[in-house]
Amino acid sequence: MRIYPANSPQAAARIVALTVVADGDIGAAEIEWLDRLAVHEQLGLERHELHALMDTFCEDLLSSGQLQWAGACPVDERTLADLMGEIQDPALRLTLLRICVALAEADAHVDEGESTVLVAAVEHWGLHREMLRPTAPN
Repeated sequence: MRIYPANSPQAAARIVALTVVADGDIGAAEIEWLDRLAVHEQLGLERHELHALMDTFCEDLLSSGQLQWAGACPVDERTLADLMGEIQDPALRLTLLRICVALAEADAHVDEGESTVLVAAVEHWGLHREMLRPTAPN
């Protein structure tokens, strides 16, 4: 698995990619939401860079033997903790959590794998209180 600097757009994009692939399918609804939310802009990337990072992340998972879809999440607990650990900035953590929740809900069903990623983010980043605050209407 590639290593990116803490809080880098690439490290953040990997969390987004993990959420997208966590249900075992990269669905059209999720790709549409990536564009609708302008996730690439929120992370400081060009659209093509975000998509390339998602491809690279999947390649890393395949080469490490983790992308098997047999469990609830396509990465083991250690890798999940390492990925979450690359995001240390509180504002970026909150932004990513909000993006990931929106992506997980994009197809009107939060899959077990997506839930695993979201719970890991909340746990690792200490965002328990944020989950209880109402979000502003869109």
